[in-house]
Amino acid sequence: MSIALDSPTALRTTDDPQALLNAVAPHITELTVNVFDSGMSLWDREVALLLRDHTMVRDMAERILGNAVMYVMGSIENPDVHLGVGKLVDIGVHQLILDTPVWWGICRLYNGGRFKHHAPFIERRRDGLCLRTGDFLKSQGWPIDEELWAIDGADCSPCDDKVPDSH
Repeated sequence: MSIALDSPTALRTTDDPQALLNAVAPHITELTVNVFDSGMSLWDREVALLLRDHTMVRDMAERILGNAVMYVMGSIENPDVHLGVGKLVDIGVHQLILDTPVWWGICRLYNGGRFKHHAPFIERRRDGLCLRTGDFLKSQGWPIDEELWAIDGADCSPCDDKVPDSH
C-alpha cells in the first residue's frame, strides 16, 4: 500500500503582504530566468507588471497587490469560506495568477503544493460578497484597505464557490 502525502503548508507568521509574497521566491522552479532576471523582489516585480498593464500610480498598485495577497492567503487558509473580490482588488489577484511561475510558487508554499484554480462565472455577483469578504479578512487579522473593498461594494467578482480549491 502506498500513501501520497501533500507538501506541508507554510504557516503564516506575518500579515505583511509584501513579506508573504517575497517569501515565495525560493519556491519558484519554472521560468526562473524570466522571473528573476530583473533582480527585483517578487513584490516589486508584480507591482511593475501592474504598472505596465494598468493606468495607475505606484501607491495604488501596491494597495491593490497587497489586498490581493491578503485575499489569496485568506482563501487558501479558509477553503470552506466563500470569499470574493471586487473589480479593483481582482486586478491584483489576476496579476498573481497570470504570472504563473509565481502563482505555482504561492501554491507550493502556502497551499500544500495543491494548485488553486481560478474558475470564474460569467456574471458578476451583486449580493454583497465583496463587503463580507473584506469584513471576514479583517476578522482574521488582515490589515485590509477598507476603501478598496468598499469601492466595489456589492459588485463582486464571479468566483466559483463550488470547488474547495478555487477562489
